[in-house]
Amino acid sequence: QVQLVESGGGLVQAGDSLRLSCAASGRTSNTYVMAWFRQAPGKEREFVSGITWTGGTTRYADSVKGRFTISRENAKKTVYLQMNSLKPEDTAVYYCAAARTLATFLRGDEYDYWGQGTQVTVSS
Repeated sequence: QVQLVESGGGLVQAGDSLRLSCAASGRTSNTYVMAWFRQAPGKEREFVSGITWTGGTTRYADSVKGRFTISRENAKKTVYLQMNSLKPEDTAVYYCAAARTLATFLRGDEYDYWGQGTQVTVSS
């Protein structure tokens, strides 16, 4: 089993920055990819960004390209999402996810483990 705990969410103003963290524990050696998804009220969950533990491959949703940066610190088993130039439409609960294998990065059903989420609210 793998446990994921997100932190770093909060209430900020448009244009501000936040850094989310996802700490993984348990059998993380079985995981290959880490990702961030988000879900806004009344909307479906959507892929935000993903990274392989090797760091060789990253992926971003078009809506966050150039503003968000995903990174990982293997020694701490932690993945980060640096979010800059935040917009009100970035408001959502952000979830960390881990996959044992990978097909596309994008689909939530490809991921085996999920955190409980952290709220990000961006005011205009």
